[in-house]
Amino acid sequence: MRLLGEDEVLNLKEAISFLKIGRTTLLKLAQEGKLPGQKVGNQWRFSRQALLKWLESGQVQKED
Repeated sequence: MRLLGEDEVLNLKEAISFLKIGRTTLLKLAQEGKLPGQKVGNQWRFSRQALLKWLESGQVQKED
């Protein structure tokens, strides 16, 4: 297992593991613009640092 650097770009699978959430939830949040990510071609990319800031900001919404 490799360690993640501060500015590392994560693919979908890595972001799922990093956030410890399901694929469907991550994709829904990203597609709705609620989670910082960028679609490059047909693949999603996520900044590790941006995901940490997102978590710390309290913008994470609990689903009912």
